[in-house]
Amino acid sequence: MLRCNMHGMSDNRIAAIALDEATILTRGADVEREREAALRDLSEDSAFEPLRAAEAGQAGPWSLDLSVPDGRLCIGVTDGEGGDAGTIVLGLARFRRVVREYFAICDSYYKALRQASASELETLDMARRAIHDRGARQLVEALEGKVETDFATARRLFTLICVLHIKA
Repeated sequence: MLRCNMHGMSDNRIAAIALDEATILTRGADVEREREAALRDLSEDSAFEPLRAAEAGQAGPWSLDLSVPDGRLCIGVTDGEGGDAGTIVLGLARFRRVVREYFAICDSYYKALRQASASELETLDMARRAIHDRGARQLVEALEGKVETDFATARRLFTLICVLHIKA
């Protein structure tokens, strides 16, 4: 398990994230950089409030355990005092296409870094960002009524969902 300790001012933020490393079979250097950037960015700024836990009187900062068992995203949530704040389960079928497209465009982008012109790289990067944004919007929609979050946090969490999808 990988843990990232985080700091911030609001209680409705992510304090720590653990990724279930057992679901990740292989990971290249480019993916590792993306994972590290998402964790770093979340440590600097995140907005996350699990609604049921908050309604039950639990408060953050929140710790998350992300895993992908049986084709579902499981987000185990722990409150600021270390208490179990429940698990949010999302079916991943809705993300399959955007994750596949994101992997394909990232592969093209990283291959192009070696030989493409600046304008070709810019075009691929714009496409990569657009697909990533679409995935983040889908995540916000999937979390509606379960978690209140902002787009930037959803975008970083989508990156981690992609990392958890990587198989040999």
